Amino acid sequence: MNERQWKMESRIGPLYLVASAAGLHGVHWRKQDVPLVTSLDDEGERDRDPREDRASARGYLAGRRRVFDLPLDAAGTRFQRQVWQALRQIPYGETRSYRDIARAVKNAKAVRAVGAANGRNPIAIVVPCHRVIGADGSLTGFGGVWTPRASCSSSSARARRRRPLGGA
Repeated sequence: MNERQWKMESRIGPLYLVASAAGLHGVHWRKQDVPLVTSLDDEGERDRDPREDRASARGYLAGRRRVFDLPLDAAGTRFQRQVWQALRQIPYGETRSYRDIARAVKNAKAVRAVGAANGRNPIAIVVPCHRVIGADGSLTGFGGVWTPRASCSSSSARARRRRPLGGA
């Protein structure tokens, strides 16, 4: 897979977007071991134009975008991809518990496995792992380096919980 990465400055710090011809492969807090494109003109062979990815991420972080419609190319197990798809169904401004997500992927006993899959999400922000909270409403298991963690916490506290995904 021919991957490239682009550095994007944001209000939460630098983000590194990694993409292949198939779609966005990752949003990372640190530079990855993938060729860094410093300019769209330096790219040479263009597998993917990152303008849409960067514009979408910037719009989301600025509060102008609530949904991503980018092609994604995340590598993971079948179960991880099911969890990540369920995460994408959580509406902007809402949260779900790990148990809610386990039920949404039709495996109610897989709460810890959902937590592990959530923690391995390679496309942070776009696949909203930050919208998953503990059953008691607490921010648990968040391993990212999202510096305004208080912002994430306050967003979760303000978020209205809706019925679980999958109608359960």
